[in-house]
Amino acid sequence: MKAMILAAGKGTRVRPITYTIPKPMIPILQKPVMEFLLELLRHHGFDQIMVNVSHLANEIEGYFRDGQRFGVELAYSFEGRITDGELVGEALGSAGGMRKIQDFSPFFDETFVVLCGDALIDLNLSEAVRQHKEKGAIATIVMKSVPLKQVPSYGVVVTDNDGRIKSFQEKPAVEEALSTSINTGIYIFEPEIFDYIPSGQEFDIGGDLFPRLVADNAPFFGINMDFEWVDIGKVPDYWQAIQDVLTGKVKGVGIPGAEVRPGVFTGLNLKVNWDKVNIQGPVYIGGMAEIEDGATIIGPSMIGPNCCICGDTIVDKSVIFEYTRIGSGVRLVDKLVFGRYCVDKTGASIDMQAAALDWLITDTRHAQPAMPPAEHQAIRELLGQQ
Repeated sequence: MKAMILAAGKGTRVRPITYTIPKPMIPILQKPVMEFLLELLRHHGFDQIMVNVSHLANEIEGYFRDGQRFGVELAYSFEGRITDGELVGEALGSAGGMRKIQDFSPFFDETFVVLCGDALIDLNLSEAVRQHKEKGAIATIVMKSVPLKQVPSYGVVVTDNDGRIKSFQEKPAVEEALSTSINTGIYIFEPEIFDYIPSGQEFDIGGDLFPRLVADNAPFFGINMDFEWVDIGKVPDYWQAIQDVLTGKVKGVGIPGAEVRPGVFTGLNLKVNWDKVNIQGPVYIGGMAEIEDGATIIGPSMIGPNCCICGDTIVDKSVIFEYTRIGSGVRLVDKLVFGRYCVDKTGASIDMQAAALDWLITDTRHAQPAMPPAEHQAIRELLGQQ
């Protein structure tokens, strides 16, 4: 069976991570989120998968290749151009990306599934397709019911008693919400859907295609299903996803490595004196990491491979990406550290280099920096560092 993963977006809401990593490659404990999607698709018999790519396309294609090692067949549709020898992404919109593939050669010749490449899901796709066909739908949105207070964070789908979609609300206020069913970015289509998608122009599934289906009174349905759905559309979502995975709240996603202490999982060949550090799980520490004497790590926290957590440093409920050195005496609480950026769980970001604080958070592949100048002490205190 056939499917498509939408992977062409720039991921602006997940910056700074997506400056160098495309959204589908964002790691959930060292495993790209798109890899989980491939596993789900393969499990339900979807083994021919198209992926539209644009922003940092080489990162996605270089990792997944033809899909053979994941038990599926993959092909890619690049959206963009080459300028001065560099790939420049120019996404066509989610529906426009589908149309480009179909115009090249009619790949979508049977019922097919389309997934957004930025969510962890545990959905019975086979049952969703069965319900789609039972209703005689040309298009189906897989919906999920959320508490009313969460509705302002999502796109709301309004259906009649038969499940036919009547309208949409984009992040409505609680008192204005007409439904608690939200759009999860999981769609099922028939090939006839291309009668509604123009060629050669930017066209979005949610913003353009779906309103056209409603206006035409097409057989367009929503089905509510109970399943695990962890959206990582924004930095706070990603931080929370890692917290939930480490605490076991996300089904089907285990903590990698070996459990060397209760709740403490590690990769290969750590450099650590366990009697001289304070590590309180759940914590994952990647291979070839160094935890210096006197360091404290409080879970749920993830320390990427090849990191160094210096002495007298506290890492508390934080996510540290690979090859990061956290300087001595630093205190990180509810933070995400990626390259030169330190991001709060709310999404507020500090560019350490621009703020002249890059001696606090450095790359382990560089020489260890000298002790910070005294005049920076005030800034350290503002950051909550000792």
